[in-house]
Amino acid sequence: MTDAVMELSRFNALPVEQAERELIGCCASPAWAREVAAGRPYPGVPNLLATADAALARLDWAGVAEALARHPRIGQRPAGEGRDFAWSRREQSGVADADQATAVALVEANEEYERRFGHLFLIFASGRGPAEILAAARERLGHDDATERQVVRDELAKIVQLRLGRLVAS
Repeated sequence: MTDAVMELSRFNALPVEQAERELIGCCASPAWAREVAAGRPYPGVPNLLATADAALARLDWAGVAEALARHPRIGQRPAGEGRDFAWSRREQSGVADADQATAVALVEANEEYERRFGHLFLIFASGRGPAEILAAARERLGHDDATERQVVRDELAKIVQLRLGRLVAS
């Protein structure tokens, strides 16, 4: 598929391997993509979104870590090719307007977060400005591991829902 939005009926009709590839752009966990692709055909977008949420909730932390590994750091312009990198650029577009001091502070917060938790800082950035994202990063540094893992799952779920909505439209 190209970057064009795919109708649900076309998604339902894709060969399994192609459907999984399309889904990897929404969430880079192969286990998640397999489960969501196996649920086809979906009678409507709400059914797809519900299955996607349930599959994400069942992922162990290793599966979540796989999904995180494909996300760019917040504030770094995603340089890869493909739909998911284009979506990341769009989702993080508000950060591009950061002044120099905020941009530096975001880099520092990312580094501190990665040292603290062992993975990149993930946030649903759509519609959020640099100051709001920086404040969230600093606040989340105070979380314990269990709390932060749940926040990461919640943020990932929001991103996945947005991207699935872009992938298929009724």
